[in-house]
Amino acid sequence: MKKIDSRQKVRYAIRKKVSGTTERPRLAVFRSNKQIYVQLIDDIAGNTLAAASSSDKSLEGKKATKIEQASAVGKLIAVNAKAAGIDTVVFDRGGFLYHGRVKALADSAREEGLKF
Repeated sequence: MKKIDSRQKVRYAIRKKVSGTTERPRLAVFRSNKQIYVQLIDDIAGNTLAAASSSDKSLEGKKATKIEQASAVGKLIAVNAKAAGIDTVVFDRGGFLYHGRVKALADSAREEGLKF
């Protein structure tokens, strides 16, 4: 089994249990080799309520490690969520281990006041 196939199995298992609503959207994380992306998703309506990524204009051009970028994205999504009137979310790690960049993103979002 390939690495991507095993991640997909874990991802589907997580999605069986985790679902976002308008009041408590799903904070979905995707981690590529170079960037990290996060969205607040209302699964009932099928809408993305807010999004942030390490390739955003406000974060672009700054020299930082990938973990520092993930922390900055966590702060940015928390700010975007507050602007959209959201303070509690359900965390969806997307099949990635809760470690490194994913953990840094979650911790910085919590520090900015987002409740998981």
